[in-house]
Amino acid sequence: MQEKEVIIIGGGAAGLAAAVACYEKGIKDILIIERESYLGGILNQCIHDGFGLEKFNTSLTGPEYAQRYIDQIVDEKILFLLNSMVVNLSPQKEVIVVNYKGLQHYRAKVIILAMGCRERTRGAISIPGARPSGIFTAGVAQELINLKNYMIGNKIVILGSGDIGMIMARRLTLEGAEVVLVAEKLPYSSGLPRNINQCLYDFNIPLLLSHTVIDIKGNGRISEVTLAEISKRGGMIPRSKTKIACDTLLLSVGLIPENELSREAGITLDDITGGPQVDERGQTSVPGIFACGNVLQVHDIVDNVSLEAEYIVEGVAEYLERRLTKEKEIKVELGEGLRYVVPQKLISQKDIIFSFRVTQPGRNKILLFEDGRRLIKKKSLQRVNPAEMIRIKLSSRELEGIKTLKVKLV
Repeated sequence: MQEKEVIIIGGGAAGLAAAVACYEKGIKDILIIERESYLGGILNQCIHDGFGLEKFNTSLTGPEYAQRYIDQIVDEKILFLLNSMVVNLSPQKEVIVVNYKGLQHYRAKVIILAMGCRERTRGAISIPGARPSGIFTAGVAQELINLKNYMIGNKIVILGSGDIGMIMARRLTLEGAEVVLVAEKLPYSSGLPRNINQCLYDFNIPLLLSHTVIDIKGNGRISEVTLAEISKRGGMIPRSKTKIACDTLLLSVGLIPENELSREAGITLDDITGGPQVDERGQTSVPGIFACGNVLQVHDIVDNVSLEAEYIVEGVAEYLERRLTKEKEIKVELGEGLRYVVPQKLISQKDIIFSFRVTQPGRNKILLFEDGRRLIKKKSLQRVNPAEMIRIKLSSRELEGIKTLKVKLV
């Protein structure tokens, strides 16, 4: 059994930012465990720019963003294991790792979960039809093209308007493929508005809202998909079927936090986010286990992943110094207009950053924080979109003396 002060599971944006923040807090006995052969996670295949605008005040590609943290990790001699898979995590904060050396057993005072998320597949959304080749998730297609120099197809239909799917629509067009259209089952895009403009409209790629794929045909390789329009109630509109010839189907239909280890450790998960339920310092239901990044909630901007990781390290330091005490426990209740909130509970009255996603797009909305009938804070929002996370800070002064906390959008 090897003892560590802090073990970070995952060497992507969240894990790297958490490791650097721990070191800067004076926590030196850190181990990062990464299953890939390199640090940086998904950032390594994101060769487009636009990263780092909030964190570094400059526009970086994904690899450049990751390298800024990797350089600090190397300079500070923070230990990391590559090609190493965590196969077990216990509530006692014991970790079993498998790599080329075999099984290794660690125990830590604190575990930081930073495993990221994975894509929903065809099976997850139950698309019927044949099972030919030529069906990819958007992230896999991104890895094949950007890291392995492999072109995935020539005539492409994309299902889902998630950000990676739209970014790949632009990438494939620049590589000479014909992107026929992007279909989205919702009546609005599930990606950022800037990606609609920069990746679709700038390249004259149609975005078909309220449509989905209901059939796939192909003998060996996909040759055709059938689209249908979805009604407001969620059913298929009769006689709305359209057959589209293609040799590739790209799926950008959502992300799922990697939480198998969280379940093993007995951590309470949120039904909506799929990630752990946490308090205002990012601590899960198991004391000493913290979560940040896409394993906690799927983010739209990587800068917020890093900022969230730095934020939860405040709680890590308090826990190690035995200052993270539960003064009370207040469940954060969701009202109308909101899909989820993080954190889901409060154990103190310190400054808190809340993250929200709304249920549907809207304009001129007001976010209300209430303690019973008492208004704690009101925030006006000119425009809201489910694809864009809302982050609001409440100060300790605003939270002083609260007994309940309800948040709603009106």
